[in-house]
Order: sequence, then C-alpha cells, then structure tokens
Amino acid sequence: MAQYRAAIRIQLRKQILDVQGKTVENALHSLNFQDISHVHIGKYVELTVEAASKDAAFARVDDACKKLIANPVMEDFHIELQEA
Repeated sequence: MAQYRAAIRIQLRKQILDVQGKTVENALHSLNFQDISHVHIGKYVELTVEAASKDAAFARVDDACKKLIANPVMEDFHIELQEA
C-alpha cells in the first residue's frame, strides 16, 4: 500500500452568500482597498491516506469529503492528490 497526500480546497457554492467573505471585503474597503472585490473565504484541509492506487486514494478522500469534511449541500470541494 502506498501513502498519498491529499490537499482539499473547500468553498461555499456560488449561489450561497459568503457572509464572512463579504465582511472581509467591506473591512478591506474601509481600509482603503477599494480595488479588491469578490472576496470568498474557504477552508483548506490536508491529510494522508493509505491505498493500493492513486484512484483508490482519490475515491476514499472523495467519500470522506462527501460524508464529513465538506458540507455537500452548501460547499464544493477540489482534491489534489500526490504520492507521499
């Protein structure tokens, strides 16, 4: 079995209002950063998984994201996988 390192980027779906991102954007504007817009705040998760292949590792991480790591109703996620 090989070990794989997964990097998972999680963002709110485009149709969901990102209240935290909007708050940061407003704060940036009040600090004279008017040229910055469309701020979105997300999550970043790293983990290691043991699997027989890269495809099996991806499937395992994808399943973990759908069941616990991300909220599939409100969030989208992107997985990058590398052999450790």
